[in-house]
Amino acid sequence: MQLSTRTKILHITIAFTMIFLLIIGIYMSETETFSLYPLHKSIGVIVFLFTAFRVLTRIREGWPKVIGNASKIQLAMAKIVHWGLITLTVLYPVSGMMMSGGGGHGITVFGLELLASNHDDISGKTIALNETISSIGHNLHETLVPVLILLIVIHVAGALKHHFFDKDKTITRMFSFK
Repeated sequence: MQLSTRTKILHITIAFTMIFLLIIGIYMSETETFSLYPLHKSIGVIVFLFTAFRVLTRIREGWPKVIGNASKIQLAMAKIVHWGLITLTVLYPVSGMMMSGGGGHGITVFGLELLASNHDDISGKTIALNETISSIGHNLHETLVPVLILLIVIHVAGALKHHFFDKDKTITRMFSFK
């Protein structure tokens, strides 16, 4: 199966955006740089839309055929990694929106309010809309970081293995646009 240009562009866009958001998220968490939260949230909502479109495209187009020879264990591992990455590219933005929206912080995309924040006018404190949803979102968003990093590393290592050791066209297929 030939990969469509749409599939390649979605893959590249979502991959680099998720890595960017992961780096910014870790940086914000480690340094308490709160000024980056609006950027992080805005891009997170947008990447969710791209991801939803990518999932629909994947359903319609199916999975690409394997290039070269791979053992059953390698094929199983590749399938687990691919499903894990697709699941996390959906789950991460959703958990972020759960955390922010449920926590009363609202959801905005570069100033466009999708869900209003919920503040007490007298105290100025944020009031959670649903603490349970916010807590689940926060726990997912925080605890899945090492899983996402591991899956990205395995995915990139697998691609490099295909290119340098197997010398097949896996990477070329993903990055060639004709």
